Amino acid sequence: MKLSSCLFIFFILISCTAHAQDSDISGTDQSKPFKPFYVYQDKGSMNRFVPSGYMPTGECIKMDDAWKDNCQENKSCIKVEYDIACSLKGRHWAGIYWLSPADNWGDRKGGYNLTGAKKLVFWAHGENGGEKIAEFRIGGIGQGQTYPDSDTASIGPVILSKQWREYEIDLRGKDLTYISGGFAWIANVDDNPSSCTFYLANIRYE
Repeated sequence: MKLSSCLFIFFILISCTAHAQDSDISGTDQSKPFKPFYVYQDKGSMNRFVPSGYMPTGECIKMDDAWKDNCQENKSCIKVEYDIACSLKGRHWAGIYWLSPADNWGDRKGGYNLTGAKKLVFWAHGENGGEKIAEFRIGGIGQGQTYPDSDTASIGPVILSKQWREYEIDLRGKDLTYISGGFAWIANVDDNPSSCTFYLANIRYE
């Protein structure tokens, strides 16, 4: 296991951010087919998780979730710029978690019951092609905290092309009764020695 992945797991285990509000767990009606549940559809859509979990501290990441140039079939998409020069001065890795509610690392209620979902689907492409994302994942938040996610799943490493491509995280057999970490990515300087800019779109559970 690479150092960045180990640091990522360690970060999730120890993260716990205080917040005054509390939110209820959302359930799913198992008598009905599972409908697409969006982490991100378009800016301003009913997106269910918040990209608030900047890791390890966020100073080396610039994200625009209202990007409108070449956004596949969507009105908007997400542009992520991972500053390699900045990261070389720090911990050599970075990532973002989409959380519910914002800044929730397992110390508060807020997870969704996504039972019935078979996969997490999203579109991605690199600015130049060849950008390497060490991991895309769901779940895994709050281990050792009061409200931990019920499971986790991931894919990676993923080498992005310059063209949009659809990716899937298989969720079959996973316990999705409580998920507060709806989506995440992690990248590192070893895999991206000069630059790492990439785009995400249409992130959803199906």
